[in-house]
Amino acid sequence: MSHTHARPPRPVASERTPLKARKVSFSWEDTPLHWVPGDPFAAHTINVLHLLLPAGERWFVHVYRQVLPHIRDERLREDVIGFIGQEAMHSQAHDEVLPHLRELGLDPTPYTAQVDWLFEKLLGDRTLPPGRARRWWLMERVAIIAAIEHYTAFLGDWVLNAQELDRRGADPTMLDLLRWHGAEEVEHRSVAFELFMHVDGGYRRRARTWATAFTALVFLWQRGARFFMENDPTLTAGRASFKDFYLSGRQGVLPSTGDMLRSIPRYLSRSYRPSQEGSTAQAVAYLATSPAARAAATAEERA
Repeated sequence: MSHTHARPPRPVASERTPLKARKVSFSWEDTPLHWVPGDPFAAHTINVLHLLLPAGERWFVHVYRQVLPHIRDERLREDVIGFIGQEAMHSQAHDEVLPHLRELGLDPTPYTAQVDWLFEKLLGDRTLPPGRARRWWLMERVAIIAAIEHYTAFLGDWVLNAQELDRRGADPTMLDLLRWHGAEEVEHRSVAFELFMHVDGGYRRRARTWATAFTALVFLWQRGARFFMENDPTLTAGRASFKDFYLSGRQGVLPSTGDMLRSIPRYLSRSYRPSQEGSTAQAVAYLATSPAARAAATAEERA
């Protein structure tokens, strides 16, 4: 375990906002399998989120509940509790898309079983003696989550600004799910990194776990896109390649490869601050107009 502690970078004051879980719900019966019209590759590449996030965000919640006793800053504790609530809701919302995919003839179970194994077994709790070894494994997972959250915030910022999806006539319900989730990722983008800096902060651990997280995300995402394209019952020769991803990024229906690569040195910079990525004001503005978030707020007021 690294004993090198750094002073946590303070968030931009105006960017911090109280976090709360919005109990959203979505109706999927009118959403087509290819919800980006005429572009099954773009739709399925984004659909990988529905395969990765339920297990991944349940894992986030599990790890963060273990780290709560190590938090000595009350404001950070409040933020982490808000983060836990939002992540639990994200997991549930994406999980509810999977039955709809099955109804459309695409059963994701073979892939989700692999993802569940990754988070529950490979990255799950280990039988370790109390003390240094057990804390080391907890800090490793906290650092991995911080690296993953860098990319979920990146994706959240991207989807909030992905106007090409609107121009292509993407399904409004799916767009609202993605943008509600993306807005909350931007809203809480500083929490995971601040938590890591608070409980550990070692730069070597940050760099090492970034490499682990980035490699795993790229591997899982390409496997997921390939799984969807090859098992889509409406496609006769579905395929997914890096060239397809690159071209879709150039067109604006997926994140651009260049933007993703440029995000790497930002995270690895010793002066990195998540609060300088994306815009809380934009995220909060979307959450104020999101059909699902507004319906959740109305239901909460009536309760």
